[in-house]
Amino acid sequence: MIEKIFKKIAFLILSLISLSHTSTQASPLKYKLGGNSFEGIFLAAEKRKSPGIVLIHNWMGVTDETEKQAKRFQKLGYNVLAADIYGVGSKPKSREEAGAIAGKFKGDRKLLRERIKLAIDELKKIPGVDAEKIAVIGYCFGGTSAIEAARSGESIKGVISFHGGLDSPNPADGAQIKGKVLALHGAIDPFVSLKDLEAFEKEMQINKVDYELIKYGGSVHSFTDESAGNDISTGAAYNPATDTKSFARAKEFLIEIFH
Repeated sequence: MIEKIFKKIAFLILSLISLSHTSTQASPLKYKLGGNSFEGIFLAAEKRKSPGIVLIHNWMGVTDETEKQAKRFQKLGYNVLAADIYGVGSKPKSREEAGAIAGKFKGDRKLLRERIKLAIDELKKIPGVDAEKIAVIGYCFGGTSAIEAARSGESIKGVISFHGGLDSPNPADGAQIKGKVLALHGAIDPFVSLKDLEAFEKEMQINKVDYELIKYGGSVHSFTDESAGNDISTGAAYNPATDTKSFARAKEFLIEIFH
């Protein structure tokens, strides 16, 4: 009788662990580097040993928009860590603050890469994440970050940049890219110059990177973000058609690199 009770208790505990892992709820994930604290959001895949995605926020830091995008990829069957690059206490309160904080990291690529590596390492530690199948995806500032993750030489399967900066501050770093690169770009994005586009493609080609650059006609910056409005004259606007098409290509790309 007692043995049966213990068996039932053990079964219940295992069931709760399983349910905890497969929960579709977003969970805060706290981690540290030196004296800096970070708080991202983790969303678990339903199946154990599934690929993992580090998703990097736009210039406003980890927001509801970040979580919304993370959930889109979780629904595809991936573990997703919406990483906190800025750190606890550094979340911008305005566009002006966001510009200053994002500018700090864009001007210090070494620091940016350290924060990205930290997030990748944290994701790999989580039970149920296939540490051999990791991708980095980012939006705007996060798109720039995703490409920097590739340039850093991290052993990841690929990166996706949604309307990110494509400048090449050190083109020689392209030689360190190990995975595939997908850049999804608004063809009339005023924040990415023709010079930067050309430099990006030259860097990819010289270093024989397996890359793809897709330009979406009529689209400017922030084409995946509904809160950006629809006035393209501002340089940043949501485009539902481009949002749908770019996500579909991202979905295909992940299948290509993970399977």
